[in-house]
Order: sequence, then C-alpha cells, then structure tokens
Amino acid sequence: MSNKSSLYPKEPTWFCNRLKSRLNIPNSAASWIYETGSITQRLRDYYGPRVRVQILNNQWQRSFISESRLLNTPTEKYTLTREVLLYADDTPLILARTIIPQHTISSAHRNLSHLGNRPLGEVIFSYPRLERLALEITQVQCHQWKHSIQQTTQIDQALWGRRTVYAIHHHPLLVSEFFLPVIFQH
Repeated sequence: MSNKSSLYPKEPTWFCNRLKSRLNIPNSAASWIYETGSITQRLRDYYGPRVRVQILNNQWQRSFISESRLLNTPTEKYTLTREVLLYADDTPLILARTIIPQHTISSAHRNLSHLGNRPLGEVIFSYPRLERLALEITQVQCHQWKHSIQQTTQIDQALWGRRTVYAIHHHPLLVSEFFLPVIFQH
C-alpha cells in the first residue's frame, strides 16, 4: 500500500480532456469540472462564510508517477502534498489534492507553503497571471478510496474529478478536485 496519498491507495486513471465525449459526464458534474474560475469562490458564492477546510495531509513526500510527469519533476523529488476536504457547515463537498514542487513555492514567495486552513483557490486565483496549462478528468469508484475517506465523506457512488496544472510565474502546481454528489444539487 502506498503512503503517497491519504485519499486513495493508488492513483485514479485520468483521461485527457479531449476524450470528454467518451466519458459521458452528466451536465451537473461538467459544470464543476469545466469551471474556469475558483471552485472556492463558487462555493463561497453559494454557501457564504460556512465554507471551511479540513486538512487531511500536508507534508513533503513523493508524488505519483503521472503527477511527477505532469509537473516535469523527477519522481524521486519530494513535493509539498496537501490534501483537504472542503465543507459547508458539516456537509463534505470536495476532496482536493495539491502537489507543489519546491521551485513553485519559491517563485510564489512561500505563500503556498503556509496556507493553514485557507483554501488554495483563495491564494492562487489572486495571482494576476495564473495560467491553466492542462486539464484531465476521472471518475473514482467507491472502493478506490481509502476506508477512512469513505467513512468521513459517506461515499456511496463514483465521484467525478478533475486535475488541473496551473502555473504561477511559469512554475507549475497540480490541483486534483473530487466532487461529492451533494454539490451537484446546486
């Protein structure tokens, strides 16, 4: 079993965005997967100040091979891995995993390594020239999540997710977001 993630023992299978026609993404999920703005801001627009972050994992560790490839970092290099659960009140809404290489943290003046309970979107979308470089899509089945995550979130169906490579000052970071079904009701 891998210790690379507190969300899943092995990484999900990701599909490039150009295969979206084959993925049969429901409109409710597509609206979140293709959101071009900040997911955090979209949640705040709906739920207001009730949106909060629970940190599940925040440490320097090796990332999965496909994550290293997307970030163009050697697989043996440690990156800052941050995994969180976004809630509104006590309702879990989104599981998120962020991989940030050291050179990206340095270029962002260390703002990314001291987020605490602040959502990442609040920080990265404040950069004037934030670039979106790549988007991939997945659907993660119930049994693919770690048991502790299944219990915390009450996952009882496959979750749609996206992972996006962003760049700040031309330095990449990878953000994976998994949408719990309750979010599609809004």
